[in-house]
Amino acid sequence: MRHFESGAARRAAATAGIPIINAGDGPGQHPTQVSVSSEVSSDLIVRVKGSRYLLDKLPDFPGGVEAFELCAKFCYGITITLCAFNIVSARCAAEYLQMTEDAEKGNLIYKIEVFFNSCILHGWKDSIVTLQSTKAFPLWSEDLDKKAAERNEIRLGLPSKGRMASDTLDLLKDCQLSVRHVNPRQYVAEIPQLSNLEVCEYGQGNEDLILVHDALEFGDCRLSLAIPKYEIFENINSLEELAQMPQWTVEKPLRVATGFTYLAPKFMRENGLKHVTFSTADGALEAAPAMGIADAIVDLVSSGTTLRENNLKEIEGGVILESQAVLVASRKSLIRRKGVLDITREILERLEAHLRAVGQFTVTANMRGSSAEEVAERIMSQTSLSSLQGPTISPVFCKRNGSVAADYYAIVICVPKKALYKSVQQLRAIGGSGVLISPLTYIFDEETPRWCELLSKLGL
Repeated sequence: MRHFESGAARRAAATAGIPIINAGDGPGQHPTQVSVSSEVSSDLIVRVKGSRYLLDKLPDFPGGVEAFELCAKFCYGITITLCAFNIVSARCAAEYLQMTEDAEKGNLIYKIEVFFNSCILHGWKDSIVTLQSTKAFPLWSEDLDKKAAERNEIRLGLPSKGRMASDTLDLLKDCQLSVRHVNPRQYVAEIPQLSNLEVCEYGQGNEDLILVHDALEFGDCRLSLAIPKYEIFENINSLEELAQMPQWTVEKPLRVATGFTYLAPKFMRENGLKHVTFSTADGALEAAPAMGIADAIVDLVSSGTTLRENNLKEIEGGVILESQAVLVASRKSLIRRKGVLDITREILERLEAHLRAVGQFTVTANMRGSSAEEVAERIMSQTSLSSLQGPTISPVFCKRNGSVAADYYAIVICVPKKALYKSVQQLRAIGGSGVLISPLTYIFDEETPRWCELLSKLGL
C-alpha cells in the first residue's frame, strides 16, 4: 500500500500471515495502485512499489474488509468518507498498516486525527457514537493505551463548538484556566497555568471512565422519548398510552430512531413496550418521523425548541434520564500516568471552589463596640448575618490623643446574592457603617469532598 517505506508493508503483511507473491515492475503497473473488491469472500489484491500482495484472509485485520477497503482507497487517491461510525475502525486499520507520518507526510493516521478533532469532537452525538464504537476493538484500544502511557503530554478533551463549548470555556476562564490557542487554525490549545497539558485523556470505554465532578452546573439536558403531534399520536400524551396503542405488533413494531442503542431498548423493555425496533440515522434525528423512517425518537433534549420546530412532543413518563456537564477521566491514566492525578486535582479543586463561590458575596463593614464578643453578639442576632461559619471580627486601630485605641471593629461575612440587600439593612440597624461588597471567586474547603471521593474510587 502507499505510504509504506523500508519494508513496512512487507512486515505488516508478514504479521498478518498474508502470502507475498513477487511481481516485477511492469508496464502500466502504478507503484501505488490498489485493486480492491468490497465483497468479503473475494480476494483483495494490493500492489506496492511493484510487489503484489494477495490478501485472501485477514483474520486479525481490525475493521475487516470494509476498513481495509477504506485504507486502500485512500492510498489510491480515491475520496473516502469518514464518520462517527467508522472512524475508530479506520484508525485501527491505519495503525495496523503503519500509515504514519514517519512513512509519508499527510498519511491516513494524521488525516483521521485532524478529522476527529475538527469534526467528531464538534458534536456530543458523534463523540458518544465514536466512544461506543471502541468496544469492538478492545485489543487495539489496549495497544493505543500503551502508546498513550508513553506520551509525555496530558490531554484534556473539551467540547469544540456550540453552547456546550462556550459554557465550558467560560467556566474555565472563571477558574483562571483560560484556554489559549497558539494558532487559531490548530485544534490543539493550552492552558498556560497548567504546564504539560494539551487541551484537545479519554478512556477506552465505559469501564475505564471514572466520574471526577458530577455537577458542573451547565449543559443541562435530558434523554427523552419524543413522538409526533399529529395523526395517530395526536391524543397520546403519556408513555402508558403509547404502550397501549393496538398498532404495535410483531409484524408492525414501533420504530424508534436513536443513537442510544443500549439505554433506549432497556427503557422500552422496562416500561412494557415489547414490539419495538431501533435504528440509527445520520444527521438530525428530529426529521426521522417526518421522513417516514421512524415513528418516534429517543434523543437528548435541552430547551425542546428543536422538537417543537419539527412538530414533535415529549410525553409524560418519557424521560429516560437527566444530565448536565460532568468531568470524567481515564481510571488507568489517573493511576499509571505521571502528572495526570496532580493536574486533575488542581482542575477539580478550582472547579469545586469556584462553583461553591458562585452567587456568594463578601460583605465588610465597620462597627463600634466595647469588645469583639459584644459585636459578635449583635451580628449573630440577625438571621442574614451568620456567614459560612460565623463572622470574622477584628479590631480597627486608630490613633487618638497620642495613643493607639480600638473603638471600632471590622466585620467580614459571606452572604448569598439573594440575601445581599437584607444583610446590608441588618448591618445598618445594629450600627454597621462603611459597608463594602465584593463578589467571591473561590471558596476552598480544608479538603475538597470530591477529591477525597475520587481517591476512594481509585483505591488510593
